[in-house]
Amino acid sequence: MLPIGVSNEVEQLACPIRNVVAKVTGKWQVLILLALEDGALRFGVLRRTIGDVTQGVLTENLRGLERDGLLTRQVHAGPPLAVSYELTERGAGLVTMLKPLVLWAGENITSIKADRAAYDAHHP
Repeated sequence: MLPIGVSNEVEQLACPIRNVVAKVTGKWQVLILLALEDGALRFGVLRRTIGDVTQGVLTENLRGLERDGLLTRQVHAGPPLAVSYELTERGAGLVTMLKPLVLWAGENITSIKADRAAYDAHHP
């Protein structure tokens, strides 16, 4: 088993799961990274590509991913002023790791939904 337990704050800060994995595998982070897989996108295009994300949530998540070195932000002089985002080499590496999970989810969604329905029927 992977070492997932911690017993103090020093171990917590050093834990890759708590420090990195949990921060880059949330719903929005994964969708942003996958949307940028084929190249740079302007903010508005990225938002439309994802669809159901608010401007504020997208901005917050983009800042976090930029802070972790997974994407870069580039401001293009206007008019109109445009901002685009692109994966870094590290971000592209993470997308390579996430794609099998996404493919697995697509292959298993039907049976997972059936299992959820069966569980809910027995556990009201």
